[in-house]
Amino acid sequence: MSFSKAVDLLRLAMMATSRRGVCLADVEAEFGCVRRTAQRMIGALEEAFPATEHWIDEGDRRHYWRVPARAIAQLLSPSADELAAMTTAVGELRRIGLVAEAERLAGLDRKVRALIPPESGGRLAVDEEALLEALGYAARPGPQPAAAAEVDRAISQALKGPFHLRVAYRSRGEGEASWRTIEPLGLLLGARRYLVGRDLAKKDGRFRHYRVEDISEAEVLASSFSYPTEFDLRAHASRAFGSFHNDAEFGEVVWRFTPDAAERASRFLFHPTQASERCEDGSLIVRFRASGHLEMAWHLYSWGSHVEVLQPVELAEMVHSYRRKDFPSLP
Repeated sequence: MSFSKAVDLLRLAMMATSRRGVCLADVEAEFGCVRRTAQRMIGALEEAFPATEHWIDEGDRRHYWRVPARAIAQLLSPSADELAAMTTAVGELRRIGLVAEAERLAGLDRKVRALIPPESGGRLAVDEEALLEALGYAARPGPQPAAAAEVDRAISQALKGPFHLRVAYRSRGEGEASWRTIEPLGLLLGARRYLVGRDLAKKDGRFRHYRVEDISEAEVLASSFSYPTEFDLRAHASRAFGSFHNDAEFGEVVWRFTPDAAERASRFLFHPTQASERCEDGSLIVRFRASGHLEMAWHLYSWGSHVEVLQPVELAEMVHSYRRKDFPSLP
């Protein structure tokens, strides 16, 4: 058997450890093959793993094959790349303030490492360390939002319910935090983290944003609520450039990048709704619809004099006097 076929067979065996197992249609979809090839792969699976179970589903009348996980457990030792990816993911979750999720993934990481045979654990650890250093994640600098682990855990638990959440929140202009009960709907991640929710004491039904670092205490209540069918977090998030929303600012945004910066800017996705147009002089026009002028200004500053705001006028006036020509490089 060729190396590539052996790898495909192992992939198929891992697929077949699911509770339902696999059918021929699953094999065709996963490997992009025809029915005859799928049948040969199932035959090889049964030959390589005699413990393979076979049955016909009473519902769809299809043939299914399942491999008990214990039959391939010894073949599933993680690679250094996979361990490094998990370590990186834990660090990134902590960096953006999702402490509870980072702890859960770190727990999974510990379980996976505990299953690694001792004879291969040392080699994998050395390879993983080298990969992390090469990727630059072993000690990643940079600012990050402040996070309180207890608040983060409460938000995570409330979102999964969904349960009502009681928070001590200090809004701008308030000297002290005040308690309010909200229906938490999701998190917006950016330069700051915002919890999107509805305040039960307000009767206007508006979706409000609460800066997570300004929530000093949070308590998950026993009462639950029905998630509003009209709310789509992805669509809601796309109404802003970053994580800050301002309905009064929402509208068309048009930026023009100079010919010197056009190639670099063309490799950026500034907003999910953006459309780009290359001009005859080599410049690049980028258009999208969003709010959040202040966060746009923070980003535009890093482009110096290589970008011009064409719309909206309010944003153009905000950034024009801060455009610089002496930045040594582009973002």
